[in-house]
Amino acid sequence: MRTNVPSDLEISRSARLLPVAEVAAAAGIPEDALELFGRYKAKVDPALLPGNRVPGRVVLVTAMSPTPAGEGKSTVTVGLADALQRAGKNVFIALREPSMGPVLGMKGGATGGGYSQVVPMEDINLHFTGDFHAITSANNALAALVDNSIFQGNPLGLDPRRITIKRVLDMNDRALREIVIGLGGPAQGVPRQDGFDITVASEVMAVFCLARDLTDLTERLARITVGYTYDRRPVTVADLGAEGAMTLLLRDALKPNLVQTLAGTPALVHGGPFANIAHGCNSVIATRTARRLADIVVTEAGFGADLGAEKYLDIKSRVADVAPDAVVVVATVRALKMHGGLPREQLAEENLPALEAGTANLRRHLENIRRFGINPVVAVNRFATDTEAELHWLREWCATEGVGAAVADVWANGGGGPGGDELAATVLEALGRPVDFRFLYPDELPVAEKIRTVARDIYGAADVEFALPARRRLDEIAARGLEHLPVCMAKTQYSFSDDATALGAPSGFTIHVRDLSIKTGAGFVVALTGAVMTMPGLPKAPAALNMKVAADGTPSGLI
Repeated sequence: MRTNVPSDLEISRSARLLPVAEVAAAAGIPEDALELFGRYKAKVDPALLPGNRVPGRVVLVTAMSPTPAGEGKSTVTVGLADALQRAGKNVFIALREPSMGPVLGMKGGATGGGYSQVVPMEDINLHFTGDFHAITSANNALAALVDNSIFQGNPLGLDPRRITIKRVLDMNDRALREIVIGLGGPAQGVPRQDGFDITVASEVMAVFCLARDLTDLTERLARITVGYTYDRRPVTVADLGAEGAMTLLLRDALKPNLVQTLAGTPALVHGGPFANIAHGCNSVIATRTARRLADIVVTEAGFGADLGAEKYLDIKSRVADVAPDAVVVVATVRALKMHGGLPREQLAEENLPALEAGTANLRRHLENIRRFGINPVVAVNRFATDTEAELHWLREWCATEGVGAAVADVWANGGGGPGGDELAATVLEALGRPVDFRFLYPDELPVAEKIRTVARDIYGAADVEFALPARRRLDEIAARGLEHLPVCMAKTQYSFSDDATALGAPSGFTIHVRDLSIKTGAGFVVALTGAVMTMPGLPKAPAALNMKVAADGTPSGLI
């Protein structure tokens, strides 16, 4: 058992970072394509990069269903990239930016951990280069323009009861889920019911992350449906004329952010939709930029493979040529034992029967990745409490399942050290095998059947039940000719079902779709299942209450 273990923040702060200009130069980024944000952060202008190399191969990192025991997907992503660089490969990382809501709430940051981090972690986990503020501003400018149009005589005939665009905030604030605006008399606007989403759940965030360039961004923003008229006709951003102003607010933010790992591996950290309520991947621009600069790009998709990976493969890979050449599924002995029914307080004890029972969850995730024509690799993210007997048993189990497996000790030893060598070798072997990539469903399948396909084939459900609001949306989708759109499932991350308490690998259940949200700008349909919220709340003891800043500006309590 490790004692006196330094925190992620202490490890990050003690590191000696390279100036980001040196990181850029080593990665082949010309000086005129770099816009510095201080000494260790920069934006990269993709338009000024050389474009005459073969695009790099993509390694997608995903995971089993998350638990409070922890899986460490971002840590493994960083550790793997560092280990591949240590093996002499030309590597880039492409990650999402963290949302401040979870950072100040309970999840923590999204920069990895231990000796496998992207840095400067405190900057990345807080305001970073201001991208989320720009996305928040663009979204709220749109909301203000919608309400102003209604106030100024309502020339578009918008029905105030049927406005679909919400205001957003990059914070967990349950009190803003349902509000009333425009109170105080005629001069204060038209009263109507409204609400807030968290910024990462907004369609503007989704559009930002799926846009290929500024032109595509403007076109996608213009297609966003903001509401409906009294006779139920959709009204778009283009009808309002707001796409130019929104693009202007997002212009600089659209350039990917360059940082580095503790081992000096270059990383593009850009965009940040949640995978349980949005599509959960970093920006298309960042991934494609990384492919222009490196032979191997290591990226990740949020939460378990049933959420982030499925959306990466079925949504992001339809939009751009970023289908993975290899997939890594992160698992931990602790999380497997929890899925096997072991209480959290007993996870430090060796328990092979619970470990075996929990592999049902991992097996389904492996089967799901195979549905896309890819045989995955398992990365066993090592914790200090894992026993050799448990690790040996899990290796043997992976062998019987026909998947390569490697123990990654990258939190303690880093990918820049020996901790990720075995995983890097296993991934390189996987990259040497052919991939027959395919989507889970064709474009022409009706939206209702796409939802049933994901629910049955990925989740293990017996069927899907559509509530009345969802059935009405299905009728609208058919009437508007939008059946070709892919689906983005909004579901709890803790279970294959829409019941967060159903751990392991439940089957035969019914997925309950309470409503659908048509994202005409992003180009997908969100299916809202169970009790999942697009504005999270803070826990009883938020992490924010432990954060402090010393007189010299040094933070503490962050992660």
